[in-house]
Amino acid sequence: MAALAVEAEDFSTGVYLLLGLNKLSEGVVLGTPKVLSALSLILGRVVRNNEKIMETTKMMDTITIFHAVRAPSLSIQQYMNRIFKYASCSPSCFVIAYIYIDRFLERADVHLTSLNVHRLLITSVMIAAKFIDDLFYNNAYYAKVGGVSTAEMNKMEINFLFSLHFRLQVTERTFKHYCLQLAEEGTK
Repeated sequence: MAALAVEAEDFSTGVYLLLGLNKLSEGVVLGTPKVLSALSLILGRVVRNNEKIMETTKMMDTITIFHAVRAPSLSIQQYMNRIFKYASCSPSCFVIAYIYIDRFLERADVHLTSLNVHRLLITSVMIAAKFIDDLFYNNAYYAKVGGVSTAEMNKMEINFLFSLHFRLQVTERTFKHYCLQLAEEGTK
């Protein structure tokens, strides 16, 4: 039984290393973690699929506080790199943010599109950083990083938290499951 525990731990460590979730001493992370590109590929694919389905079925999406008037000029990857660079949050925040977005989309009558993916990202990363990181910035700072007003950031945070019923806890098993999804995406 102990051998299985070691193998599982080795597996997790390998996945975490692949995604860039392991930190070096004193909290320094080398380069841009792979988790950002893996997550941007997954979110980009979901956005494209949703928009294709919505276009072919002429289905209209529910407009929420997370919907922009037009899609931002930054790609999902560029936006996540910006958040990572300026928000100084841990790479694990992006895994947690992905989990939160999944939970949000399950509960809300909303589809992930190019009009809302950026705002959902900045909101979910900010909430994840507040929940799991020791140090984080205030909403006004995240608003600047995300390209929205502070008032919008505050409203998005409240809306997001109520949609999740303030259930922010993520089990180790769920975290590992999402890491595995991201690692598989990163190795394609």
